[in-house]
Amino acid sequence: MLSCYRILDLTDEKAFICGRALSDFGAEVIKIEKPGGDPARLKGPFYKDIADPEKNLIWFAFNSNKKGITLDIETARGQEIFKKLVKTADVVLESFAPGYLDSLGLGYEDLSKINPRIIVTSITGFGQEGPYRDYKDPDIVVRALGGLIYTAGYEDRPPLTTSYVHTHCLGAMSGAVGTMIALSHRVHTGKGQHVDAITQQALDIVCSAEIEGPYALFGEIPTRHGRARAAVTLKDGSVFYNPLLWQCKDGYIALNLLLNPASAKNNLSIMQYIKKDGIDIGSFEHWEWETKSWEDMTLEQAEELMDILGKFFMNHTKDELLVLATENRFQLGPCNNAGDVLKYPQLQARGFWKEIEHPELGTSLKYPGGAVVTTQGYCGIRHRAPLIGEHNDEIYQELVMSGDELKVLKEQGVI
Repeated sequence: MLSCYRILDLTDEKAFICGRALSDFGAEVIKIEKPGGDPARLKGPFYKDIADPEKNLIWFAFNSNKKGITLDIETARGQEIFKKLVKTADVVLESFAPGYLDSLGLGYEDLSKINPRIIVTSITGFGQEGPYRDYKDPDIVVRALGGLIYTAGYEDRPPLTTSYVHTHCLGAMSGAVGTMIALSHRVHTGKGQHVDAITQQALDIVCSAEIEGPYALFGEIPTRHGRARAAVTLKDGSVFYNPLLWQCKDGYIALNLLLNPASAKNNLSIMQYIKKDGIDIGSFEHWEWETKSWEDMTLEQAEELMDILGKFFMNHTKDELLVLATENRFQLGPCNNAGDVLKYPQLQARGFWKEIEHPELGTSLKYPGGAVVTTQGYCGIRHRAPLIGEHNDEIYQELVMSGDELKVLKEQGVI
């Protein structure tokens, strides 16, 4: 769908996924690295733990489908070449600190004079304007300022964060959406524009329903409560945290236990299966599921119910519980690990996993496919990420640059 567009990708690892997403829809995305390769190539993890810039797994994942050239845009000659490339392009993606490209004479105002149709998408933690414009924006800082870290973990312990750096992916994907809207707008106006994609704002939107929403509506600041979905107030005034994750025979399942008349049929069905396992359901044998809720339960009864459910789940595997859930309409799902996801039948049936050839490794690697399928067909990964400067000859020859000229530029460190 985007195969008519050429995109120049200057992003670092915080925003690689923006160009990858656009390339999945067919755009020609040219990843521009410094001579010798992008610094992100030197960070792990690596294929078979071999520390090699051509074997970086993050590079493989987020730069697939792209072409790759080397160019030092901090040199005068490199800037000349980049401007020539801009004349052939529709979009420039960048994630430098605000003002950096302007200092090189390559900001939006400069590039739009060369190509009035050009769209420049800038992806940063705090945006191109405002008091935080020049602040550093590592993932953990943006995530903390967005309110997400404060709610992760247990109330009696410090906040937690995930081990995987992914917050900037939200800003980068917002940048991809903004880029497509700008391209659509250009169809009608003939003019490009500057798209400012801000990670903190993207995170606030994602988190607003559960973090900012309760404060805006009720003046409540959500607290940390571990694996519990939410706190409920019981009959005796006790505050009880209703678990969301439950351990079973081979891992964990997710169950948001709802106690209200609307959920009576589900809960009665669960109790019947618990009894079939030979588990005594105690006082819940005569519980009035059709009329009662958490507010009618004491802390002792709540703990008894947790014990009954815990014993039942530990009698079964994730797959067994999923079958019960789908057959009897329980609100339950398995917590899949990486191995589970790879063999998940729905993904296999849809041909989601793709074998992509890596001739330089002498093998193929399994990649996740695209998240979207259209009437035009498959959208997703088609070929591996580029090697360092792999497409220099192809792209630069389009600019009528000879082999001798490229050789000199390489010796000078420009490409």
